[in-house]
Amino acid sequence: MSTEDIEVRRSQRRRRTVSARREGDRVVVLIPASMSRAEERVWVARMVDRLKAGERRRRPSDVDLMSRATELSERYLGGHARPRSIRWVTNQRSRWGSCTPSDGSIRLSDRLQGMPTYVVDYVILHELAHLLVGGHNRDFWTLLRSYPKLERARGFLDGVALAKGIDVSDADDDVEDASA
Repeated sequence: MSTEDIEVRRSQRRRRTVSARREGDRVVVLIPASMSRAEERVWVARMVDRLKAGERRRRPSDVDLMSRATELSERYLGGHARPRSIRWVTNQRSRWGSCTPSDGSIRLSDRLQGMPTYVVDYVILHELAHLLVGGHNRDFWTLLRSYPKLERARGFLDGVALAKGIDVSDADDDVEDASA
């Protein structure tokens, strides 16, 4: 990151804390006005690194997605779901993810980027389960039942969809309720 991408704001009110946030393409680092230039350089570098690390966690690369999918399949599906590819896509406006079992590909809507990790994990796991079971029948939901944040993640996505006016409901969700 070049220095023109970083803005340092000094505050008379700030005594000890340092924080950083992204404003558009720029990183803004907030520091106490009393901080020396040497301390500023150290803290700016530290805070930019922290901000980037957080962004990588919230917006994993396609390679990171494959690693995560493998880990989730091992943990919750006994390693039986083995995708050949998993990637972000920009053309899914009415669903969070999709998969093609015949070629083992999984696609995740880029709208998931920045959402909590447990939500992205749920969508990955949901699509992994579709590699094993088509549709949203009882067998499908039984596969997902072991994910501890299943209901929380589904509620989060339902809330986002409602707030944005998106209909992303599963066509046969009632099957899940019948098996509970």
